[in-house]
Amino acid sequence: MEIVIDPAQLWQQLIVFASEYKLLTSLVLLIVLHFTKKGVLLLIRRISSQRGEDRRNQINILEQLGNAFIIIVLMMVWSSEIQTLAISIAAFMVAIVLATREFIQCFMGFIYYLGARPFRVGDWIQMNNIIGEVVEMDWAKTALLEVDPESFNYTGKHVYVPNSQLVTQTVRNLNFMRRYRLHSFEIVNEPTVNAYSLLPAFHARAQAHCEYFRDVAERYKGLIERHLDQEFIRIDPEVEIKTNELAKVVVKVSLFCPTAEAHELEHKMCSDWLSLWFRAQKEEQASLMQQQSDLNANNMQQAATTEQQTTTSTGL
Repeated sequence: MEIVIDPAQLWQQLIVFASEYKLLTSLVLLIVLHFTKKGVLLLIRRISSQRGEDRRNQINILEQLGNAFIIIVLMMVWSSEIQTLAISIAAFMVAIVLATREFIQCFMGFIYYLGARPFRVGDWIQMNNIIGEVVEMDWAKTALLEVDPESFNYTGKHVYVPNSQLVTQTVRNLNFMRRYRLHSFEIVNEPTVNAYSLLPAFHARAQAHCEYFRDVAERYKGLIERHLDQEFIRIDPEVEIKTNELAKVVVKVSLFCPTAEAHELEHKMCSDWLSLWFRAQKEEQASLMQQQSDLNANNMQQAATTEQQTTTSTGL
């Protein structure tokens, strides 16, 4: 009796056996494929040695491809288990990502800082409404020594900002303002005198206050403008006179000066302007009083003349 072997049926039985005994199948496939790979590589080495050819690169590539093929075959055998494990790991990873989202964002902000380098330790920066000097930075946070935005003096407070804000918020580098800055202030007066008549004298006094640091300011101005590739700084103080909505005189002064001396210079210039203003006001009042006195004297003289003429007419 002749035994007929059906290849399709035999292949189906092998697949069923492999699915039921996956560990044994994996071990057999690993041994067979490993020694097949070793045999092929050994054959190639012998052929290349006989021909005197250097095929180490090709042998290395074939070896890596063989290893990848073995891994792919084993993954096909364990595909259902790997799929289940991947789903479990994916759910677990989603939970981890949701729980550590803020830390991941901080780490990504630190990676952005390493790549972009928007500032360094020791620079002055502004993040949101916080201005400070960077004193320390790690993968999670940036430590700032707070600076008062009005006086640009240290407040003594440390501010810790999460690195996630480096990506989500605007960061301004204020390092050039550590030594010199553009400072402006306004003086408001009643419109009792002509402010434009005081402008030449006040401008001369303001320029005299800024003369001692002019050379250093020129060099620092050149450094800033070269770095920003834009000319926008004027060394000499600028004085602008205007009126506000209450019809009062507003004197706006803008100057490029040392950061540490900005408020001292503001006080000196305010004192100069008020001195000129009150002096002009006194002169205006004195002039008005003199005019009033002259007017009264003229009136009295006219009255006396009229009375004398009346007396003379009566005597006649």
